[in-house]
Amino acid sequence: MNDGRLAAPPESRSEPAVPDTTKRRGHPWWTLASVSVGLIMVGIDSTVVAIANPVIGRDLHTSLAQLQWVTNAYLLVLAVGLVFGGKLGDRYGRRAMFLTGVVGFALSSLAVGLVGGDITGSIGGVIAFRALQGVFGALLMPNTLAILRATFPPEKLNMAVGIWGGASAVSVALGPIVGGLLVQHVSWESVFYINLPVAAIALLIGVPVLSESRDERPERFDLPGVALLGVSLFLVVFGFIKAETWGWGSARTVGFLAGGVVLLTAFALVELRRRTPLLPMRLFANRSLSISTVVVLVGFLALFGVLFFLTLYLENVHGFSAVQAGVRMLPLSATMMLAAPLGGVLTEKLGPRVTMAAGLALIGAGLLWMTGVQAESGYGTLWPPFVCIGVGIGFMITSSSEAIVGNAPVGDAGVAGGIQSTATQLGGVMGTAILGSVLTTQVGAALVGKLVGAGAPATLAHQLKAAGVAELVGQGLAPTLSRAPAQLQAAVTAGSHLAFMSGLHTSLVVAALIAFVAALLALTVRRGSGASAGGTVAL
Repeated sequence: MNDGRLAAPPESRSEPAVPDTTKRRGHPWWTLASVSVGLIMVGIDSTVVAIANPVIGRDLHTSLAQLQWVTNAYLLVLAVGLVFGGKLGDRYGRRAMFLTGVVGFALSSLAVGLVGGDITGSIGGVIAFRALQGVFGALLMPNTLAILRATFPPEKLNMAVGIWGGASAVSVALGPIVGGLLVQHVSWESVFYINLPVAAIALLIGVPVLSESRDERPERFDLPGVALLGVSLFLVVFGFIKAETWGWGSARTVGFLAGGVVLLTAFALVELRRRTPLLPMRLFANRSLSISTVVVLVGFLALFGVLFFLTLYLENVHGFSAVQAGVRMLPLSATMMLAAPLGGVLTEKLGPRVTMAAGLALIGAGLLWMTGVQAESGYGTLWPPFVCIGVGIGFMITSSSEAIVGNAPVGDAGVAGGIQSTATQLGGVMGTAILGSVLTTQVGAALVGKLVGAGAPATLAHQLKAAGVAELVGQGLAPTLSRAPAQLQAAVTAGSHLAFMSGLHTSLVVAALIAFVAALLALTVRRGSGASAGGTVAL
């Protein structure tokens, strides 16, 4: 019956056992609580870093490119390692990999705060330990979904995934508030220290609760596949990250991106011929899984690329403190928190296709709605599109997770979780790079006209552009003129903000179009397709 429920895979290699609900070990709801706390830790880290970025930039005197690397170093390593982390969980134990990820993530977070603070004040050290966070995040994230897949009976999995998505939304909701309070009243380093008590809670629940699950028929480890996938993803992600600096048409950018595509193709061909592949290509024979992976990548490309610059808008254009910016982001994150479990219910009733497409359409509509926001706009123009986007994210997260992980056999749950997480993170990197490039290009094109329109002399406007202030303006800031009259400084500030808004609006339109394309793609997900290699899932 096509009611959107997951049908139990008849030949999976590690079936979820029926839990003894009188015992805590292996209890599905305690298990859900444990992995959700771990997920909250990672989610809080992502959102508090967004709030802390402007302060990090000012304290450590970073360029926009360096500031983006605080985010991108983590995303780069995470994107490269997620499938590998899921495979390690399938082979050596998802509980073991999850708990290792929790401990390592907390310790590397501690190192970020220490090396960026009074010890060295090094932006290079911050970036390096953010990359190490990505290593442990790659162990933690894919195994959360895999643990749920191996623990919950099929008829409860959609609800569990919805609550899992809600936990992610809780972290998004808490992050800006907690991060803002810490940045304003303690230090930016403390936003990383907050991971230590959260990790302790995850361990206190998880160590006695989680039961081990793994592929009961482990295969030889595919080292050539690990190498090919790691190098190819590195080339692609690094190429996108550096494209803004090198230029999209430069030989280096084209070389990295083309090299990554060639190696990804080689990886797919090698995996098709191996008896024990790192990433079983048979999974992608399932149309729902394949299309949903692309939809997740494209959807988060649109979303993450814009959210990075919205924080800069709130703090640098409007001059809000970190706490004030966090509070103003709350309608988006709180709505997402409520919409994620609702998305799970709708996915169970309607299947992932309708819920996923509706979520992406709402994201696109919200992004277009936000093009009406100006530098001087009041908050009343900002929170309604935030609500619209929040509902869309909640729907998309739960429906896409069910479509990807729910379509994979239980024995491949870790790999499927890695695929879903890789698509999310890769979309984030691509979105920050592509939409960041769109924004800065438009800022550079509009800068002189906006400065002159705001009352600055044309000669000064051309001098400022030649001095390279477009990068500064791309962060929502305005150049400070020494010994300039207040009226002239006000004109330069107003013109800079207008140029930034021009770039932001262009990025919003591009992101909205991408979200709408993803929504149309989601409608092609077929209902009732079977999971590859040993599982049938009714969608």
